[in-house]
Amino acid sequence: MKLQNKKVIQIVSNDFEDLELWYPVLRLREEGATVDIVGEKADEKYIGKYGVPIVSEYAFADIDPNEYDAILVPGGWSPDLLRRFDSVLNMVRVMNEQQKPIGQICHAGWVLISADILQGKKVTSTPGIKDDMTNAGATWVDEAVVVDGNIVSSRRPPDLPDYMREFIEVLAK
Repeated sequence: MKLQNKKVIQIVSNDFEDLELWYPVLRLREEGATVDIVGEKADEKYIGKYGVPIVSEYAFADIDPNEYDAILVPGGWSPDLLRRFDSVLNMVRVMNEQQKPIGQICHAGWVLISADILQGKKVTSTPGIKDDMTNAGATWVDEAVVVDGNIVSSRRPPDLPDYMREFIEVLAK
């Protein structure tokens, strides 16, 4: 298993894109990583866009990003909620400062925009936020997955296999 002893934060809020949250969690766990589900409150049930639930294990306030190796931001509509929490933006900034992997798919780019870490980065996302990404200083491309240093970005659910293959490689280094 490539990722034994790796710890990953999976942040969550309601209206996450079900596959964009669950597929990465399951793939990382298959590779031996510990993936902690982190929401506004611990032991809270969050519901995806298509009705699939997940229960948080920790609250944002409980997490020290220095104790983790990577962070994942799901897509769906939850990024619009997640970017309103200073604790979430701080987690993303700490990961970026330490060059730890940050995974973002679909609308997850909104969180990275609000964390102000995209200046000069090459990324992808759902085309719906292309303008937001470029206005934040990123170079946006229409590709299944883009790796620029520690940031691994992807467009949408059909790209999940490519996204996770690259994220796992970056995290394994």
